[in-house]
Amino acid sequence: MAGQVDVAVLEKENFTPSGHKTAAVKRPAEWEAEKGEQQKKKGGLRPSTRVTNIPNVTKDASKPVKPTIMGPPPPRAPPRTDDGATAGPSRTLLKGTATEARAGSNGAASSTNRDRRWQLADFDIGRPLGQGKFGSVYLARERKSQYIVALKALYKSQLQQYKVEHQLRREIEIQSHLRHPNILRLYGYFYDEKRVFLILEYAAKGELYKELQQRNFFPEVQTATYIASLARALLYCHSKHVIHRDIKPENLLLGMKGELKIADFGWSVHAPNSRRKTLCGTLDYLPPEMVEGHDHDANVDVWSLGVLCYEFLCGSPPFEAEGHSETYKRILKVDLKFPPKPRISEGAKDLISKLLKKDPKERLPLAQVLEHPWIMGYSKDSPLAQS
Repeated sequence: MAGQVDVAVLEKENFTPSGHKTAAVKRPAEWEAEKGEQQKKKGGLRPSTRVTNIPNVTKDASKPVKPTIMGPPPPRAPPRTDDGATAGPSRTLLKGTATEARAGSNGAASSTNRDRRWQLADFDIGRPLGQGKFGSVYLARERKSQYIVALKALYKSQLQQYKVEHQLRREIEIQSHLRHPNILRLYGYFYDEKRVFLILEYAAKGELYKELQQRNFFPEVQTATYIASLARALLYCHSKHVIHRDIKPENLLLGMKGELKIADFGWSVHAPNSRRKTLCGTLDYLPPEMVEGHDHDANVDVWSLGVLCYEFLCGSPPFEAEGHSETYKRILKVDLKFPPKPRISEGAKDLISKLLKKDPKERLPLAQVLEHPWIMGYSKDSPLAQS
């Protein structure tokens, strides 16, 4: 029933049925003692793959979180724009005054005082879900609605040190406006004197990359279902003129029913009328046009979808090599080879080959990906696969 929460699950997550925190729950004052720099955990991101000078966010190696029944969306959301989307961040996001910090400002303008802004005291904080260079992600519950969320705490000092404040603003602006079942929701944000907090949808089954590590590769039915979900989500993003530019297993989460969700929009860009030139993303997933320094468009996401499909089925990226320069050479040649094991069907090979074309214009459009015989035959969401 909507609005109710599984009491047994909450008790395991250090919450009591009455909604009060237990002794194990972190109180707001304890956040002050937390270190900004977190130690890297085993089982996190693949090493040395980021091609920019911005560090990877390491992943927590704890067990995937258990699913819980979700309630209604949190109250006191930031003010809405005309299309109902969450209002974007202000330029004072990292420079809030002491008054704003004490009030838990969400950085969005408000003409009235009746909608109280978010603050840390509005949440019960549970166990950590992940941690990285800029802060940590915690399981949390909004006290008034009892709604379970993931609360991402980012340290301003770290963001400023690596000069990524603009990147965070852009991520918030883009992700808060997206509404799709395969894209993680960003409900809102607020900040205090030291941290910026993002209020995110809780993906109950955790990180897809961890599951891939444990299983080495996915069967074709699971892979086709994931690729179809991603193709639909990317079609939606592109219809909004949003290019993701960093699709990879580390940026994907799983919801309570195992549904795939794109979780990280740190490298995404809103580009309605122009081609982009920024070299960004992860080495193994870079398309040839980025490697060669040419302009790029939304077709970079189509290339990444092909790389992802290959990695899901084979357990490693298609152009992996010893050293960065060798990987670059294989990407530019589109040196695509399929291993003898695990065995991959001809249909899957055909789809991957049509996605991994050097000329961006020759890559299979996302709408046609959903109509590809292999997707139609294997994806659980396809009527053909269900018949």
